[in-house]
Amino acid sequence: MFAKAALLVALALAAWAVAARPLGARGQRTLYRVQPYDTLWSIAASHYAGDARASVWRIERANRLSSPEISPGEVLRLP
Repeated sequence: MFAKAALLVALALAAWAVAARPLGARGQRTLYRVQPYDTLWSIAASHYAGDARASVWRIERANRLSSPEISPGEVLRLP
């Protein structure tokens, strides 16, 4: 009896895991072209609510930036 219940729970968890994360699911992709005088901080503050520090980090990570320096004309992915 316990084995049947455990199997049923395992199957339910497996079905939930597949349904909860569809393959290839992604959020909307937003691209931003850096303007003169833009900084990561100003971009983060204008595109995200809350603490800009976390958003700056997310932008750096999404674009694999090694420093916070950006140049006008550069295209950034905004997560």
